Order: sequence, then C-alpha cells, then structure tokens
Amino acid sequence: MGLLTIICYLIFVLSSIILIVVILLQEGKGGGFGGDSLGGHGQQTFGVAAKGIQRFTGFTAGVFLVSALAIHLLNQAEVTSSVIGDTGGGMIELPVGDGDTGN
Repeated sequence: MGLLTIICYLIFVLSSIILIVVILLQEGKGGGFGGDSLGGHGQQTFGVAAKGIQRFTGFTAGVFLVSALAIHLLNQAEVTSSVIGDTGGGMIELPVGDGDTGN
C-alpha cells in the first residue's frame, strides 16, 4: 500500500467523522441534536448563520466522495490479478468417488 493510498484513507476517515458530527449538529425541523443537548455550542463552533454550516457540510461531503473515488482508483491500479482469471478459464474437475453413497 502506497503513501498516497494511506493519505487517502486518512482523509476518508477524518472527513466521515467530521461529516457525521456536522450533520448531527445541524438544526432540522425537529430541533436537531445540536440544540440544547450540547449547550448551544454547535452554532458558535460552525458559525452563526445556517448558510455557513450548510456550505461546510457540502464541502466535507465533496471531500468524502473524492477521497472514496481516489481510494477506489488507487486500489484498482494495485490489483494485477483476479481470482477468477487464475483458474485459466476452463472447467474445474471435481474428484469422482467410487459410487458409495455411505448408506
């Protein structure tokens, strides 16, 4: 596993954690998790306006998706063989018994 793949995995994990926290802090129609349960610090942490937290959520989601695609492409480039391709494409022969069914 290359250094770039490890960096992409770190970005992927960090962005997923940040995305979960930011989504839970947003105030929805039902009051949200970020209301009184955290002492009202959710608004102070991510800015006063809801537009700012929505923009931050969108940016974090974009980073999450790009890192997921980068991980996929980097892992796909590292794979050189396939389990199916290693069989030679022919039929697999199974051993045949002497006809005794064990009854």
